[in-house]
Amino acid sequence: MEKVTLMCAALAAASLTGCAGLNADVHTANPSAGLQGDPTYTITRLPSQDASGDHPQFESLLRDELAKRGFVAAAGNGAHYLLSIAYDTQPAVVGIGGKDCAPSDCGKADAPFALFGGTAYQHSLTLRFFERTSGEERYKVRAVIADRDADPLHAMPVLVTSALAKFPFDASSDWRVKLKQDKAGGVPSVISVKPLQ
Repeated sequence: MEKVTLMCAALAAASLTGCAGLNADVHTANPSAGLQGDPTYTITRLPSQDASGDHPQFESLLRDELAKRGFVAAAGNGAHYLLSIAYDTQPAVVGIGGKDCAPSDCGKADAPFALFGGTAYQHSLTLRFFERTSGEERYKVRAVIADRDADPLHAMPVLVTSALAKFPFDASSDWRVKLKQDKAGGVPSVISVKPLQ
């Protein structure tokens, strides 16, 4: 699901009938390895993230949400896990295909065009937990949404909530998270989490 097609999510942003609601697609890796042991972590940064004005806000929201799930931020060698954060915003890619269409054969088209009054953007957030002592990846989760807002900070609460909607997610690797946006514009609430067939 690394190449995610988000036609329904993009159309939901345009308020079309039949695709109502706020949805995120979530993909997990290594769920069987799980996050066992001491629930402490420290966030690792790339040099570009040190210079980013957005990154501290992502980290702050993640720390708050991880704390609700029993994870504690720890300094350096006191952490069991190293947490890597990657996020991206780009014009959405729209997938075209039928029920007999293999993923590699389905037509895909870049969609930088105006979609019902605005360009569709795809936002993604990837969290990777590595065991600090061995360096082995123990858990990876990627959340993807589409909307008509190019600002990644506006997508951040939805991405974080979706990525941590189940923590950790179970054995199925692909999920659909349905959310409800808070009227005050804060962290959205999760309505349902279902595996994709």
